[in-house]
Amino acid sequence: MTEAVVSAPVAPPGADTSRAPGRAPRAKGAPGRLRALDGLRLVAALMVAAYHYGGRGGAVADAWGSSPARQFPTLHTLFAYGCLGVQIFFVISGFVICMSGWGRSLTSFFASRAARLLPAYWVAVVLVTAVFALPVVAYDAVSPSDALVNLTMLQQPLGADRVLGVCWTLWVEVRFYALFALCVVLPGASRRRVLLFCAGWLLASALAQAAHEPLLDLVLMPEYAPFFVGGIGLYLLHRDRRDAHAWGIVAAGFLVGQHHAVRELWNAADPHAFAHRTTLGIVLVVALGFAAVGAVALGLLDRVNWRGLTVAGALTYPFYLVHEHLGWVVIHVLHRGLRVPAAATFALTAAAMLALAWVLHRYVERPLTPWLRTVLTRTH
Repeated sequence: MTEAVVSAPVAPPGADTSRAPGRAPRAKGAPGRLRALDGLRLVAALMVAAYHYGGRGGAVADAWGSSPARQFPTLHTLFAYGCLGVQIFFVISGFVICMSGWGRSLTSFFASRAARLLPAYWVAVVLVTAVFALPVVAYDAVSPSDALVNLTMLQQPLGADRVLGVCWTLWVEVRFYALFALCVVLPGASRRRVLLFCAGWLLASALAQAAHEPLLDLVLMPEYAPFFVGGIGLYLLHRDRRDAHAWGIVAAGFLVGQHHAVRELWNAADPHAFAHRTTLGIVLVVALGFAAVGAVALGLLDRVNWRGLTVAGALTYPFYLVHEHLGWVVIHVLHRGLRVPAAATFALTAAAMLALAWVLHRYVERPLTPWLRTVLTRTH
């Protein structure tokens, strides 16, 4: 969710270059930029947007003036699966964080993450807070104190109201970064260390689930760990597609991940559910997410190298930040205010949020991200 630039050499500086006999590294001429992964990130973001606009009830029903199930009698069932775009994001994040963290110092790693996350996030928090404070907007704004706490990204553990509905996923990402930094980046990335990290985290997260200990759940994130682990395993396959241990890590990540996804999202037994997701449907979407990232990792999509995908990747994070709450405001104006049909409102709202994302990328991220990275890596 947070990576706009997906580029790195196949064997980054500091990489573990030892290989067992019989392993075939990727070709040296393989493209350094994985533009297909950029495009996949935007697809995952649009899945989440489809869920927020037409795949759930709650506040969005106020924007439409009725349940989205009435606005989209057939598609609302498919839109309900869009929430799984988050799990696909986590797989991509595991891949990219392992790639970008390999060979980096701890200072450089944290500076890169902070510079990538914070500028657009800060502006999105201020923007949504300001819009929701307008008298003409029918949604409750958070208190000034909670809005300020939101700027730290620590609103969830501190129990403050969230300005951005999607920011819970950033809290998950931040905890992943911390685990990866302490266990892999700090001692120095190597294939062996990454494999041990993945196996240890997956096992520890399963034990945490069995222990029913809130602190262990908070640190080890049992329901999300398999997706990050699967993504890391896919990056190891990107480095060496014959790595049997990496294949095992990916398989374990998928098998445990789909279990958690079904456990959290299967709702066929709930008579009041907005839309009934099936077990098969959930497993299929998770499998397609793993397969898509796997196709990138194995070089099957190397020819998908269009420059426009770079733009798609750049827009994904700011779009993800603003699309939900500001999207509701746009839906209300278009559908209830201007009587635009539901399908056109859906498309125009997504387009408006992509346009806003471009503005945030062009005028916030591009100037501030490199500046903040330089500030945070400067030694005194």
